[in-house]
Amino acid sequence: MSDGLTTTFCVLADTRNEAAVDVLIPALDSTNPAIQEGALAAVLTRRSADGHREILRRFPDFNDRWKAIVGQHPGRLTPTLREAVLGADPLLCRNACQAAVAFREYDLIPTLLTAIEGDGRPNGDAVVETIAALVERLYEELAGRGEPAVRRDPQALRRFVLGALELSVQRFGRHRRREVIEAFLLLAYGDNATLQQILQNPHHVAFLVAVDVLTHSEHAAVVRLLLGFLDDPQAPSAALSVVGNRGDARFARHLLRKIGLAPAAAVMHNLKRMTAVVWLRRGGAVLEHLDDAAQQAAVRLAVGAAIPRQQAYETIEYLLLHGKTGGRREAARALADFPGAAANAAALQASNDADPLVQATAVAQLRSRNIPSALPRLVELLDSRHAAVRAAARESLAEFNFARFVGTYDLLDDEVRKSTGALVKRVDPQTVPLLKEELKSPMRTRRIRGLEIARLLHLADAAEEAVVALLQDEDHLIRAEAAATLAAAHGDASYRALEEALHDRSPTVQDAAGRSLRSRAKFVHWQQTMSESPE
Repeated sequence: MSDGLTTTFCVLADTRNEAAVDVLIPALDSTNPAIQEGALAAVLTRRSADGHREILRRFPDFNDRWKAIVGQHPGRLTPTLREAVLGADPLLCRNACQAAVAFREYDLIPTLLTAIEGDGRPNGDAVVETIAALVERLYEELAGRGEPAVRRDPQALRRFVLGALELSVQRFGRHRRREVIEAFLLLAYGDNATLQQILQNPHHVAFLVAVDVLTHSEHAAVVRLLLGFLDDPQAPSAALSVVGNRGDARFARHLLRKIGLAPAAAVMHNLKRMTAVVWLRRGGAVLEHLDDAAQQAAVRLAVGAAIPRQQAYETIEYLLLHGKTGGRREAARALADFPGAAANAAALQASNDADPLVQATAVAQLRSRNIPSALPRLVELLDSRHAAVRAAARESLAEFNFARFVGTYDLLDDEVRKSTGALVKRVDPQTVPLLKEELKSPMRTRRIRGLEIARLLHLADAAEEAVVALLQDEDHLIRAEAAATLAAAHGDASYRALEEALHDRSPTVQDAAGRSLRSRAKFVHWQQTMSESPE
């Protein structure tokens, strides 16, 4: 723009003569872009209602350059926009709505809310769409995803807009506009007094609409607001009911992420207040598409919520048998609280799971469930290649311990002694050390019983040193029993001890030592024969 034009437009912008507007408006139609832009800037600078209305009338034809010029004069069109929104001219109202969104005129929101109240508002649809668009833009700014308004604090704007929305929500009966409730919920926090008032009063004029929005809106702000109620120990029951009655899979994922691996106390408290979780009723429809962490959280939700016990069990069973590794592990732990034939069958099936921790958790439950086939299954699992499974099986068979076996030994018949002893030997890692203690006991009966158990459980080699020591016992019957026990040993020390026992002062001991040596010689001969035989 030339210096002359610049000077001219400066004069037209600053003069008090209202006739300047009559000169500037035609200049807006000039074929010279520089003249058009200079006239636009001058009209914006002047506080002329007619000039500003003319700009608004032309707004649909604005190019980006013109919009940028208007943006450089923030607030200048606001009075004209407010007048147009409340006026009867539908064209100006629509233009004002478009301009409000384009220039993020958040200050116009109270006027827009006023414009939708009462009857006979022909531009109501355009106005509520504008409210929704402005609030959405403000939400984007608050979330850090939108360019912030010039020289405006987003949080201050939020408080200003939310205050206007609260008043409009309270006057919901005058306009019945769902969009107002939606806009309000986008900016409100869970502790908002108006929101609490609505949700705690089913007879509130906005209650049904607010609940419906919370139930069906997929907007991130609404989802965040709804899940935030889980952190409130005094959360309105209506909000928790909505959490449980939302059936969309996307919300379910957000809910499970909120619950997480270690739910907060307030979250667990509120889960116990939820009597329904509708998407859990669909079995695997949602569960199968969840990731590992979400499936674990789904187990916590199922056992933590006050849903029907059968529904909770069905969730646990599905994840136990079909879930991902983490989901199966969590389900296996939760299964312990569910009795019954179905749960017993699930536990037995899970004892074959590919994951050792799932398998071990299920194995640990088999005995307490009184499953008929549990004992042989546990005995089988004592030889599992997984240490965790072996440990679980051994823990489940903990009653088969050496101390208890010794305590009841004299009451058992031969067959039970044999079968129980074999199991004790496999289950109790303290069997050999405790047997050695028996063999060293000062009580004669315990030493004799220990030698008998050593033969019964084929532990002569494991306890060889203690048995050999008994060949020096003062009681010749114990020396004879020790000699007989060493028939099943294979060490050189016990062989030499038996040879020395051939010279024992007791013929009974000599005879026992001789039989053991012959038995061991036959065994060695058999071994040599087997090794020399052709394949």
